[in-house]
Amino acid sequence: MSASFNRLAVYCGSATPEDPRYIELARDVGRTLAGRGIGVVYGGGKAGLMGALASATLDAGGEVIGVIPQALVDMEVANRDCTELHVVDTMHQRKQAFTDLSDGFVTLPGGVGTMDELWEAVSWAQLGYHAKPVGLLNAVGYYDGLVAFNRQMADTGFVRDAHRDIIIVGETIEELLSKMAKHQPAQTIVQMSVDDL
Repeated sequence: MSASFNRLAVYCGSATPEDPRYIELARDVGRTLAGRGIGVVYGGGKAGLMGALASATLDAGGEVIGVIPQALVDMEVANRDCTELHVVDTMHQRKQAFTDLSDGFVTLPGGVGTMDELWEAVSWAQLGYHAKPVGLLNAVGYYDGLVAFNRQMADTGFVRDAHRDIIIVGETIEELLSKMAKHQPAQTIVQMSVDDL
């Protein structure tokens, strides 16, 4: 059984690192998703990896839906070129919209905000708030430490065996999409007995 994706939420940084590989990675992801007819749901900004992702997707004829809090619109960082731009009041509403509008999640390199989005997608999968694949694009080894830490949490017993593989890791967007298409939802916490917790 494999999944097809109409849209994917793509989490990534609003910064522009000195290493040009990160911006090019975001552009490659945008072009690849557009080429496969997969729309992008993202944070609605025009800077850094976020802006590179959006512009590359649009240039390749793809759909881009931005979701951005009003406070960031007020700072004039919103990308007005999106196919659709949804303005929300809070970060929680933003993340809920990412979940509601997408068929899965892809995390590119980023910072604290990107980590907040990734871990909420993982936590919600554990709890059964969604049953969508959570992908991590570990390009140029950026997330090696996070992958190791996730394994450490599972090995120590803080992540249940049923949830060990919620984060789907790929080194290229093609590899990641292939793995995500084979996603099978994990048993959720609410499906477990008290003894399993």
